[in-house]
Amino acid sequence: MTSVANGILWYIVFIFSTTLHEAAHAFIANRLGDPTAYEGGQVTLDPWPHIRREPIGTIFFPIVSYFLYGWMLGWASAPSNYIWAHRYPKRAAFMALSGPLSNLFLVIISILTIRIGYEFEIFYPPEQISFTRITETFENRAFHSLATLISILFTLNLVLFIFNLLPLPPMDGSGVIPLFLKEKNSRAYLEFMHNGSFSLIGLLIAWQVFRYIFGPVHLFFVNLLYPDASYH
Repeated sequence: MTSVANGILWYIVFIFSTTLHEAAHAFIANRLGDPTAYEGGQVTLDPWPHIRREPIGTIFFPIVSYFLYGWMLGWASAPSNYIWAHRYPKRAAFMALSGPLSNLFLVIISILTIRIGYEFEIFYPPEQISFTRITETFENRAFHSLATLISILFTLNLVLFIFNLLPLPPMDGSGVIPLFLKEKNSRAYLEFMHNGSFSLIGLLIAWQVFRYIFGPVHLFFVNLLYPDASYH
């Protein structure tokens, strides 16, 4: 598969996964009392409102990162009401958790798809795994593209799930912490974390931590997918 064709598959998975992530935030926030993202048109699987809000994170950065590193990085965002979050920190924590859980859902969907294909002898474990090679196929070109698409869906959403759950700002994991605090402490925590300067520091630390976490977790999930393969 050519680099451009592979890049198209990457972008399809990236924009769908990112859109679902932000739509989940917006949907849960609206259900729990914050209609900000809903009124901004973010409760949708149509990627355009999300692209329009963050064109650099959803178009420019993913394309540049793909040609530089061979895989896509980027971001999107859904607006929220800080006053609502401060008043209802537990609700805000559930809203934060909904994004990573949407990515875990896509990981599970990709696992089920691969396992079904494996049982029907459409897919088989590759000799070596990579971002775009979680499964292989003996079938025609269309199935090769499907195998690559599902492989990317599996790995990219595992990245988004793990990275966003790191308990550091601006990741969603930092917003989940109030679930484990008393109400008064939750509000104090949110006030403390509202300082925007923490985001850059948190992002730099998270990236360094993630480099050590992702490999073992990725390998663990792949070995769950293929219990007899024993990848290492």
